[in-house]
Amino acid sequence: MKLSKFCDESLIIFGLNSTSKNAVIDELVELVSNSTMVKDRDQLLSDVKERENLVTTGVGYGVAFPHAKTRAVKGIVIGFGRTSQGIDFDAMDHKPVHLFFLIAAPEDAIGAHLNVMARLSYLMKSAENRKKMMEAGSPGDILALMDNVD
Repeated sequence: MKLSKFCDESLIIFGLNSTSKNAVIDELVELVSNSTMVKDRDQLLSDVKERENLVTTGVGYGVAFPHAKTRAVKGIVIGFGRTSQGIDFDAMDHKPVHLFFLIAAPEDAIGAHLNVMARLSYLMKSAENRKKMMEAGSPGDILALMDNVD
């Protein structure tokens, strides 16, 4: 499975403007709302924030996977955001987050949703891959890195 099929260059931002957890979620939901997969931006925002309130999606190592299974999308969509300054996202290791993958999936996409999450998690376990994501110079570089999961 190529993760890039759920993302495209218009769903990637290198300079997040946000400085707080909620603002990052707002900005990423606004970004992915450009996708034809998103039917209801407000519902998506509500569902992602509701999921985030259950337990943080800041997994550590400067990475977060805010996500939701929702009626607001008609297919899986991934948005990517990066910030050099880092944002307090209540990460499990209490460190700032620099790399964000917003993942939205239809409510009935259980297997595919978990597969996407697992593949992104595996990719971001590698310090080398996280460094490449931080240094990527174009959205195409990010998409290529997302597909570089064995």
